[in-house]
Amino acid sequence: MRSSFGLLGLAALAAASDVHDLTKETFDKFVGEHNLVLAEFFAPWCGHCKALAPEYEEAATTLKDKEIALAKVDCTENQDLCQEFGVEGYPTLKVFRGKDNIASYAGPRKAQAIVSYMTKQGLPAVSLLESQSVLSEFKTADKVVMVGFFDKDDKTSNATFTEVAEGLRDSFLFGATADAELAKAEGVKQPAVVLYKSFDEGKNIFEEAFTPEALEEFATTASTPLIGEVGPETYAGYMAAGIPLAYIFSETAEERASLASTLKPIAEKQKGKLNFATIDAKAFGQHGGNLNLEVGKWPAFAIQDISKNQKYPYSEQGSVSDLSEKNIGKFIDEYLAGKVEPSIKSEPIPEKQEGPVTVVVAKNYQDVVMDNDKDVLLEFYAPWCGHCKSLAPKYDELASMYKNFADKIVIAKVDATANDVPDEIQGFPTIKLFKAGEKEDPVDYSGSRTVEDLANFIRDNGSHKIDASDAKGAESMEGVETDGMPQQAPAATAEGVTESIKSAASEATEGVKTAMTEGEDTVEDHDEL
Repeated sequence: MRSSFGLLGLAALAAASDVHDLTKETFDKFVGEHNLVLAEFFAPWCGHCKALAPEYEEAATTLKDKEIALAKVDCTENQDLCQEFGVEGYPTLKVFRGKDNIASYAGPRKAQAIVSYMTKQGLPAVSLLESQSVLSEFKTADKVVMVGFFDKDDKTSNATFTEVAEGLRDSFLFGATADAELAKAEGVKQPAVVLYKSFDEGKNIFEEAFTPEALEEFATTASTPLIGEVGPETYAGYMAAGIPLAYIFSETAEERASLASTLKPIAEKQKGKLNFATIDAKAFGQHGGNLNLEVGKWPAFAIQDISKNQKYPYSEQGSVSDLSEKNIGKFIDEYLAGKVEPSIKSEPIPEKQEGPVTVVVAKNYQDVVMDNDKDVLLEFYAPWCGHCKSLAPKYDELASMYKNFADKIVIAKVDATANDVPDEIQGFPTIKLFKAGEKEDPVDYSGSRTVEDLANFIRDNGSHKIDASDAKGAESMEGVETDGMPQQAPAATAEGVTESIKSAASEATEGVKTAMTEGEDTVEDHDEL
């Protein structure tokens, strides 16, 4: 009997959870009783939700002691509540400071990242550090923290530092002290800013002109490891960094560490010009194919110019000796001098365009899409993509509607897995409208994949304002949506990544590996980041 009771006790412990299950009836009261809540809106059938569950549980246990609550809402049983908060995909995570102060969670979906992100949300933009013990504790509170040392009457420096802290509070912890003795003990003189980190040299001192732009650039550069590692948790940060990324591919951790040690002098020399990172070729080898490396022939090295989405694979691969400091140093020097041509993967230009949809490849991309005064609707697709296959007959029908307007509108498609294209594509199908006269700023299509909605999108957003209903043979429009069910939402790192990639190769990230909608066909089902 005693044994039976013990087993029941163990079962109860196993079932215990620090994540609070909320419903429409309990949600408002719970949010009102807690200063800070992270809520996950999920569906039981959602694969990404299942993957998130153990990470979310671990984070909830850690954050409980910080009085930060984690909750979840089953949207299949609380549809009205989920609709109230604009939930369109699963999982959707939102940060609540009361019911009326809501923000989207913009961090990765791993326990450590959730803890770090929510810890920052629980602090003021700038924490006051009034003693050596508080400063010492704060310096190790996260992987990267920034501390300002300013006289209390230095309103300009304090205001500038606070402005930067408000803008970057999701990424870093910020603290400040007015104690000149603390500054002296840290080897600086007021005014000063020091970035403390748990890697590389341990800290960096800001020495540029004291402007928000200079501080932000310092934070981004100094917080990036000299040679880090690319993975689901770091990919978006590298994509948003604004400078090219040099990849070191290898299948073993030991070899990656050895290569990182070999190439460290180059990384130090080129810091601020390129970021360097190792990458697990066994887990993410297919990404080497995206960089036009020969997949399976490791170790290997490649540079990606994120802002232009250009790839520079190092030609020699397969041997550690190929990636010597001398060889890679020379390759990088030539790259920075503009002496290395980007590698462009392209299918042959079609000898004849067959069917109503124009086929685009890398070699004719500029001519068909960019160098003309036509509106071009371009679908970026993958041959294995189920949604692309479903869209194909509708896309053909759409193209047929514009045959009488071929001098003004082109309906086109490109296999983004077989051709290098200027834009970083995260999910398939991706549809963009390149407007005549505004080709450098394409309009993303996010509506239903019906012929009617696509035609209306072209009419409303195209430079030529062509109404397809005027086209011969367009008497009937199809109106059945392909997306009947809510889809899995992109990872939060991806929401933060869409804006940042626009300014430094935007749209990178969400989507890779940690991100992407389950309803969309994405590279996640392969071995992408």
